[in-house]
Amino acid sequence: MPLNPSDFPEEVQVAFFMFSLLPEHWEGMSGTYMGKYWDGIEYFFKLYEVDDRKTILYIMKIYESKLVNYRAEQAEIKRKNEARKAKSGGKHYTHNVKG
Repeated sequence: MPLNPSDFPEEVQVAFFMFSLLPEHWEGMSGTYMGKYWDGIEYFFKLYEVDDRKTILYIMKIYESKLVNYRAEQAEIKRKNEARKAKSGGKHYTHNVKG
């Protein structure tokens, strides 16, 4: 059964929330996920009056690292599948036509 955000300690819940507020950074040509833009984090910390900023930021960076690695793995799987399809020479029809 998947975990709910409420299953985590309060610091982790705050980190997930703050992480979701930051815009994502994608590399333009390849479409590779590069992580988050961290420019606005201080603004959000002040806006939501986050006290333990060091711990929250630490959790956010760990989560970002996991997310970047996961998305890179998924992109590699997709690339390999597309290369395999291109190498196989196109469409394969499995039906038989008898005349």
